[in-house]
Amino acid sequence: MKTKLYNYLTKPYAVVIVILIATLLSLEDRNLGYFFGLGIILFMIWQKKWDWSFAGIGQKINLKTIINSVWISILFFFVTGIIDAVLQYYLGNQDLSSLNDIRGDFGSYVGMMVMMWIFAAFGEELLFHGYYMQRLAKLFGDSNKAWILSGVLIAIYFGISHGYQGLSGIIGVGIGSLFFAALYFKNRSNLLLLVLIHGIYDSIWITLIYMNKDSMVNEWFLQLLF
Repeated sequence: MKTKLYNYLTKPYAVVIVILIATLLSLEDRNLGYFFGLGIILFMIWQKKWDWSFAGIGQKINLKTIINSVWISILFFFVTGIIDAVLQYYLGNQDLSSLNDIRGDFGSYVGMMVMMWIFAAFGEELLFHGYYMQRLAKLFGDSNKAWILSGVLIAIYFGISHGYQGLSGIIGVGIGSLFFAALYFKNRSNLLLLVLIHGIYDSIWITLIYMNKDSMVNEWFLQLLF
């Protein structure tokens, strides 16, 4: 049974069915779709005897990857800060009220950091790029154009999945996902680079929210532009 399921899931078109099911589940609860998709890719990696290269994790973390992740994260922070400022100026603020519980609460802050690194940094990159983007690219022919098309589609999908953040959040997250898709396009065996960048970037904002300084930083970006 497990072998039959694995053989089916490795068929090129199977990822489309998985995405459709995940989307339907997300209409009920966004976490259902996420954990369904994550469960599928983890099952496939398990059937591959935990060969993580199957999902783009073909390189171990080394000093070069760490250094690159730090400077790219800082650059990404400032670039997206400017983009988000423009979006918020014209479309309104992103709705980050779901994170209000961590403001000034160290225990909640630590818990959020742990969950973010596991489920956002690692889990989302594994699912959306290591699985969805990679398998769609193979479905489209595994050419460079196929990878680019796949990256664009997944960026749109990932942005829409953040609909709870409002229109500016959808567009901002979608643009950010395009950046990560481009990184994965250039580093197809080094998904951990994306994981580190995602984690460092989110850590900066979670820390700012905990310190109640996120509004001040957003205001700084707005004043820089307007």
